[in-house]
This record gives sequence, structure tokens and C-alpha cells, in this order.
Amino acid sequence: MVDRRVVVLVVPATGTWAPPGREPEALRLALAEDTYEVLAALDLVDVAVAVIGADDAALAEIAALTWPGTPVYSALSVLDAVEKAGPAVAVVAVSHDVPDLPGLLIGKLFRALSAADIAVTPAEDGSLCAIGVKQPVAPWVAAVDPTFDTALGTLEHVKPRRHAVALGPGWHRLRSAADLARLDPGLEGWDATRALLRGK
Repeated sequence: MVDRRVVVLVVPATGTWAPPGREPEALRLALAEDTYEVLAALDLVDVAVAVIGADDAALAEIAALTWPGTPVYSALSVLDAVEKAGPAVAVVAVSHDVPDLPGLLIGKLFRALSAADIAVTPAEDGSLCAIGVKQPVAPWVAAVDPTFDTALGTLEHVKPRRHAVALGPGWHRLRSAADLARLDPGLEGWDATRALLRGK
């Protein structure tokens, strides 16, 4: 096993929602760009981007938002994105819609994976912001095939031992207009999302 850690940004191939007056596709790209910038600033990790069900045009669109040399590829699921990231001791997959995610939360997941099979950052709406797995992926985790919409209770119900699931500090995703109130205007970062919401 290669002694490295990988963070994979997982992006949907198309937009899903946007506040009034904004295009879902534009918001998808702004969120993905800002979340990527958070991950690209992390130390001691390799960063890749997986686009779920993407064609070449969708991949090129996302690749244009990344730094040169960042792997960008199509994937079928979160675990497929993890597998395609290549050999690593651990991989954390991050949803595209957390543009203001503190990078330290990713570090906490990697640390938790020293003992757990899977470590997650829960979102306030009951979904997951990030999913970290130890490599190779434990068979029970592969059987669950978790997504960012998998309930934490599902993982807790099927885990084979007490510490197989690690829970990191919670955060929030931007999945509805109501979630926009969670963005802190005084916080640095999320520039692309900020500009889109301001109509620039």
C-alpha cells in the first residue's frame, strides 16, 4: 500500500438547484470551485476530482477550475471515485457543496481512520459532507456503498464493531435556499459562490 492520503472532490455532472435568479449549472460550478480551493490548500494530501457520470465535456468544464496536474475523472459512485483515486492508505471523498468547509475537518477524518473503517463529517440536514475510508475498503463498507445521502444511522446499524465508524465534527451543505443563511460573509474563501450570489 502506498503511504499517501488522497482527498477526492465528488461533483455531480449537472446542476440540481439554485436560488431565484441564479442558474443551477452556474451554482454547481461555483460550489465545486470553492470546495476544490479548500481541499487544494490542504497540506500532506493529494487532491483529485471525480465527476459522477460525466462525459468528456463535463470533465473539461471541471478541469478548467482546477490547478494543472489535478486528476479529474468520471466515476459512478463515491466508492468508485475512491477506487479510481489510486493506491493510498486512506481516501476522503468530499461533496462539492461545502464551499466554506474548514480544512481541519478533513484532517480529523484522516486521523480517525487510524482505528476506524470509515469516518464521516455529518451535515446538519442528516446527510454527509465527507466520507473517509481506509484502503482497502472494508467489505462491510463496500456492501453499504455509502453516498453523501446515506444516513449515519445506516452505518451505525451495520458496523461490525464498536469503533468501525468514526464521527467527525458536523458542518453544513448548501442544498437549498435556506442553507445560504449558514454562509458567513465575514469568512474568507468561497469567492466564486459569493460572487454568483451577488450577481457578479
